[in-house]
Amino acid sequence: MDPVLSFEIHEIDFILEQEDAVASWILLMLSRHQVEVQEITYVFCSDEYLLELNREHLDHDYYTDILTFPLSEPGEPLVADIFISIDRVRENASAFGASFRDELHRVMIHGVLHLAGFDDHGEEEARMRDREDEALRLRGF
Repeated sequence: MDPVLSFEIHEIDFILEQEDAVASWILLMLSRHQVEVQEITYVFCSDEYLLELNREHLDHDYYTDILTFPLSEPGEPLVADIFISIDRVRENASAFGASFRDELHRVMIHGVLHLAGFDDHGEEEARMRDREDEALRLRGF
C-alpha cells in the first residue's frame, strides 16, 4: 500500500500551497530516515484549538505551534496525526524573520522528525535544527 499524507483545515481560513510537492518532500525526508509510512494527517488549526488539545492531551496550559500524535505501535508502519497552529506559525515567522512558507515547512518537518525518533531537548536541539535546515535545503520547490 502506498503511503498517504493528507491535509485538513480545522475552522480557519488557510490553503496549503503545492500540496502534492509538500507531500512528496515529506515522504522523501522520512524515507531518508528509514521510516515506513502508512498514513499521516496534518490538521491546520488555530492557536485556541491547539491550546485546547495541549490542555486535554498533555496537561500543558500554553500555546504551541505543533502537537504530534503517533497512532501506530513501534515497529509498525507509521500512522500519525499532526496538528499545526497557523496563528503560531505566522507569529513565529515574524519573530524569527523567516517567511511564512519556510516556517510552516520547518514545523511540518519538525513533527515528522519527532515521529522518526529525533528529540529536540537538551543537546539534541541543535541537531534537530540541523535536520530541519537540511530538509528545507532539499525541498526543491
